Amino acid sequence: MLVSAPAGSGKSTLVNGWLDGRGGASGWLQIDEGDDDPSRFWSGVAATLDDDVPGLGDAVRAATSDGLDAVVTTVVNEVAGIEVSIVLVVDDYHLVTNPDVHRSVEQLVERLPRNLVLVVSTRVDPPFRLGRLRVRDQLTEVRADDLRFDLDEARWLLDADIVGLGNVAVDRLLQRTEGWAAGLVLAALSLRKSADVDAFVDSFHGDDQLVADYLADEFLETLLDDRDRLLDASVLERMSGPLIDELTGGDDGARWLQSIAASNQLVISLDRNGTWFRFHHLLRDMLRLEAQRTAPERVAELHRIAGDWHDRAGSADEAIEHLLQAGESERAADLIAANATRLLNRGQTFTVTRLLDRLGDTAQHHGGAATVWGWICFVTGRFAEAKTWLERARPLDTDEDDTGLIEALAIMVHTADGDITSALRAAENGPPAVHPTHAMVLGGVRALAGLFDEAAPLLDTARELAEARPDYFALAVNPLYQAIAEIEQGRTTRAHELATNALAFADTHRFHNAAHMALGHSVLARTCDDRATALEAASRGVELARRSPEKIMLAYALAAAADAGLEHGGPSADDHLSEARSIVATCVDPGVAGTYLGRVEARHGLAERPAANADLVEELSDRELSVLRFLPSGLSQREIAGELYVSLNTVKTHCKAIYRKLGVDGRQAAVQVARERGLT
Repeated sequence: MLVSAPAGSGKSTLVNGWLDGRGGASGWLQIDEGDDDPSRFWSGVAATLDDDVPGLGDAVRAATSDGLDAVVTTVVNEVAGIEVSIVLVVDDYHLVTNPDVHRSVEQLVERLPRNLVLVVSTRVDPPFRLGRLRVRDQLTEVRADDLRFDLDEARWLLDADIVGLGNVAVDRLLQRTEGWAAGLVLAALSLRKSADVDAFVDSFHGDDQLVADYLADEFLETLLDDRDRLLDASVLERMSGPLIDELTGGDDGARWLQSIAASNQLVISLDRNGTWFRFHHLLRDMLRLEAQRTAPERVAELHRIAGDWHDRAGSADEAIEHLLQAGESERAADLIAANATRLLNRGQTFTVTRLLDRLGDTAQHHGGAATVWGWICFVTGRFAEAKTWLERARPLDTDEDDTGLIEALAIMVHTADGDITSALRAAENGPPAVHPTHAMVLGGVRALAGLFDEAAPLLDTARELAEARPDYFALAVNPLYQAIAEIEQGRTTRAHELATNALAFADTHRFHNAAHMALGHSVLARTCDDRATALEAASRGVELARRSPEKIMLAYALAAAADAGLEHGGPSADDHLSEARSIVATCVDPGVAGTYLGRVEARHGLAERPAANADLVEELSDRELSVLRFLPSGLSQREIAGELYVSLNTVKTHCKAIYRKLGVDGRQAAVQVARERGLT
């Protein structure tokens, strides 16, 4: 159903009345500007329907990493799986401008389950293919003409018999308001205090905006005893009794809201329990203008109070919005930083970016906000910008509140860029890990570097911290780094067990689509004897790894897929191998991914098997050790020569000797063997 009409036409009142008469299950999603974020929009849909479709919220969160198509499919399947009919109302849809949201909602309309009725209430038509929906008889439309009051309806609304309005006077009001519901409601409120009905009707004139302006004072005067409380409440997008009490210092907010909603069509209930309400938008706008005109300093204070209340209530999104409106940008930045991980894990990158943009210059000088900007740039693959924000964040972290996050981000950026040496340097001399993700990153980079003994205690710490919270994402991913360490040390049975259990845990807690679960599937591909299972795991590992910007994880997954394909006759083995080679070639230091790829090529006869290097063929000289220490740096041989004040030919000679003595065939392999032997 599409309910499309201008503001004040009675759309929300109509839909509310229809729901009351219909009965049954329903959910009401009130759109605000933040719902332009596709992930937040669909999270809102899921939360709205979650009571009637148990588990929908978790299912949508899990599907978010698969993209909007998967999210819509999940909603359709989950709703279709329940026995009851349900109505979903999406109110104020005109606030949505994101094309991705429009496309995904139209997908839902196209695939609507039989037991779901979708009601879209909007001031302007959405960019859907309405013509096709009309032809298919999939669309019921309610428009402004349908909502305009006729004479009998206007007489009822205006209490014409009680206030002494004849048909001529009612018709004149109808003409001047063009049947506009809000204008008639406001006229009815003013008529109640008018001693001369005919004079009022004569003086009532002008277009819709003038009518609204004219009646603002009139309406407020009809509720004189409530005037201050209405003005205070106007800063809110939605209201509850405790929140009203917090703003006004009263103790009857719930009763007051229920009372004015029962007697006033301009206050609208948002749920069937009478807990949350909102003002009609025209009324809200008029109240806000009046509040800003009469006490602008009070408005900022009210936003601060509302922000504090939502913060304590755990409604971080609304708390941030009110604090920004109050001009409390530092506190808003604190909350954005504190909640960024939660929002990013839900896929709400758009929301976090929008909030950071609204901080303006504050983000440049706030350590937490700068760190979050770095993470945003990282997850969107903008590594150069991520490094810039890291450099801004470090000097701002004077209390070391964000040091762990900064360190973890630096490690992730270097790892994603294919530079394990720099990632290890970023992990040195940091604070003790107090967050499971930080500990997991510290252990994970060491596992990917082949420093398995160093990785083990850090990964154990990550598990303990994750169990204490609990942090289910860390509990799903952490064992995968342990599995990598086990399989690289030849303990395939233990690696298989860790990966299997981690993937099962991730499936239970709906993290099975997370990019990092690629490592688990890659380990299964390497440890399964069954051909079909191994090839399926290898393919899934590559699919998930492509969702992350991390070069090393993708190179490892491709190498595992090539290994399984060559072992079991898979169709894409050569392509996977070629892509893995191309990625490793761009890495300064690919860690175990490069070593594993070399073993795959050698084992399947695609490259010369390197000499065994259990013991050094010959001890490295001091000069060779000096050159060796520059190899992980990414400097060219000419640049290394400049650093050591020797000729380029001398460096080339030393490199050849280093490769021979370490039993390797190139620079990357030399770096990895040297690291494993503690030579760098």
